[in-house]
Amino acid sequence: MASYHLLSFVFSILLFIFISPSLSFNNAAAAPVKSQNVKVSLYYESLCPYCANFIENQLVKVFNTDLITIVNLRLVPYGNTQTIGPDKTIICQHGDKECYLNTIHACAIKAWPDEKMHFKLIQCIEGEASQSEQAEAAWRKCCDVLRFSEEPIDTCYESGEGRKLILKYANETDGLKPPHRFVPWVTVNDLALAEDFQNFIAYVCKAYKGKDLPNACRSRWQLQRSTVKETSVLRVCYEGEPRESKAFAAAKKVPKSLET
Repeated sequence: MASYHLLSFVFSILLFIFISPSLSFNNAAAAPVKSQNVKVSLYYESLCPYCANFIENQLVKVFNTDLITIVNLRLVPYGNTQTIGPDKTIICQHGDKECYLNTIHACAIKAWPDEKMHFKLIQCIEGEASQSEQAEAAWRKCCDVLRFSEEPIDTCYESGEGRKLILKYANETDGLKPPHRFVPWVTVNDLALAEDFQNFIAYVCKAYKGKDLPNACRSRWQLQRSTVKETSVLRVCYEGEPRESKAFAAAKKVPKSLET
């Protein structure tokens, strides 16, 4: 009987020795794949019609295609906002409504870290806010339509956590090198695309070092890289540009569906 238990013990040890290396190997092989994903960061602000347009019609392609399989997407809702004085007063380019919505966006990102979830909510809020004078009604409507709980956002905003998140985004945005000059401002693996931001898919595909390119890269990126810059007019919200300027008045009309 004792010999039986001894043999059983020896067999267990041998089994562990043979299985453990294979598990370690599999884990080690899987890790680099995730690390090869391309980091895409969007620095933007609510109520900039060009940011809304980019989010709704361009950045959404990350999710509408298989590009998301190689992308780690970050949204940074601060943009051309300024933080002034020792009390860190936050002044937004589009006024208090923008400051409020930027904070709501920050709280949404905090509440739902999964990029697919918070992107869906923010995309909806951007569309609703551009058509409504009531900022609060806009995000609450989106939560209702998408079946997101309003409680995490309310708690984040009312507790002051949202303001802390915005100040964190302020430090990150103000520390960009080179400094951002307008929004939307897109970086791919921390490389600023500047005026060529609409070609972000091309940069993502080029930056990806993995073996298997997604279909979005195989079928689109070369064509997009060569045509977007030639056919598109740069539409952005410039840093320091006052809300009452002619450019902002024009921005409210282009595109028509994004009027504020």
